Amino acid sequence: MISKRLIPCLDLKDGRVVKGVNFVSLTDAGDPVETAKLYNAFGADEIVFLDITASYRGESPMWNVISRASEQVFLPLTVGGGMRTTEDFRRMLACGADKIAVNSAAIKHPSLITEAAMKFGRQCVVLAVDAKRNEAGRWDVYLNGGRVKTDLDAIEWIRRGEQLGAGEILLTSMDRDGTRAGYDLELTRLASEAVGIPVIASGGAGKMHDFYDVLTEGKADAALAASLFHFGIIRMSDLKKYLAERGIPVRTEEDVYGKH
Repeated sequence: MISKRLIPCLDLKDGRVVKGVNFVSLTDAGDPVETAKLYNAFGADEIVFLDITASYRGESPMWNVISRASEQVFLPLTVGGGMRTTEDFRRMLACGADKIAVNSAAIKHPSLITEAAMKFGRQCVVLAVDAKRNEAGRWDVYLNGGRVKTDLDAIEWIRRGEQLGAGEILLTSMDRDGTRAGYDLELTRLASEAVGIPVIASGGAGKMHDFYDVLTEGKADAALAASLFHFGIIRMSDLKKYLAERGIPVRTEEDVYGKH
């Protein structure tokens, strides 16, 4: 059985890890490389780096941060923010990233997904989707770090993303982001049922049971969180033990290092 993944997310602004609520009210949460090193030691399955201001500011991606991190962190690294071309993909992969997440650029130029998948393999291409529920009970897609509403329906866009060549979906509920009120299970389930590629759930984790819910009822392949991990509210080892005791397949230290 394929293990469910637990993924810390490092949201970056001006080279620092930040965390907010509903994409605003950002507070400093530390140095990205030092934070990533801790997660490497604590048993995370992957790490996601997202520069949340690069797209709307028109800034370059975080080449230096990922180069430093890849030398000291021995986990798969997914990087997003400011990626606009396949050359950006190539350069970031050369810096040590394993996967590249695209959001705004993919919305503006959907062919980027296909071109990147053809050049680097679809396993390297992650479609990041920031979704917010509308009055009709569906979800609209937002770009530029949640600042600009598009006319795209989130589930339809996710389905199209798979058709274009994305190998994974990083789905964030803007309504739940930073609230610790639990993941949006309906949104995540609908997305997971719409595609045949992995879906990473993001936004709303507040307690261990939220992870269990989104990996079962929400049908997610992975669960991402930020502040819970950054501020030590939930320890990765405790969470994995909790999930394993409830029948959720997770990767443990024994799986990595073997029994002593």
